[in-house]
Amino acid sequence: MRIVLVGPPGAGKGTQAAFLAKNLSIPHISTGDLFRANISQQTELGKLAKSYMDAGNLVPDEVTIGMAKDRMAQPDAENGFLLDGFPRNVSQAEALDEALKVDGVKLDAVLDLEVPEDEVVKRIAGRRICRNDSAHVFHVEYKQPKAEGVCDVCGGELYQRGDDKEDTVRKRLEVYHSETEPIIDYYRAQGLVVTISALGEVADVTDRAMAALQKSA
Repeated sequence: MRIVLVGPPGAGKGTQAAFLAKNLSIPHISTGDLFRANISQQTELGKLAKSYMDAGNLVPDEVTIGMAKDRMAQPDAENGFLLDGFPRNVSQAEALDEALKVDGVKLDAVLDLEVPEDEVVKRIAGRRICRNDSAHVFHVEYKQPKAEGVCDVCGGELYQRGDDKEDTVRKRLEVYHSETEPIIDYYRAQGLVVTISALGEVADVTDRAMAALQKSA
């Protein structure tokens, strides 16, 4: 299957993408991974992206699209892929459609993870990260450390990242609503959108997503 995963920040896209890609035996292609791989491998697109990033500017759509095209052309994506974080606006969605059309293929589904805005704020603003290892993540409500402010794993100090503060989260949501959410209507016009609730346990959301995708297929 060829799937695009959409949803607001804090919807759990990265977590669900990993499980879904494994269950469907297709590669998980995230924007973050694309940028890191191209920059670390010093590809032409990676060098171009880095030049924009170093200057504090947004990377143009055509650079991101170029990276995505290269990744989707790799052998492991021949029978499908799951895109996470791309496309992020309607122009990228249109470019993706054109790229797939050239290869004679099309998307099978656009999975929309739906989460109430207040829940998104609660999820993100409540996160606490270990200063020693950012992989150690806790939450003031959902995953409390044994000792307040102290990482259970290594004893490091737990802190709230600047972009996890409530006012920043709400600004990120505004950007999502204005830039990314319109792609849902774009794909809904093509009959591709499958919307599920992303509330509840991770495994339950995955089961819900798998059932919805199988039904759409």
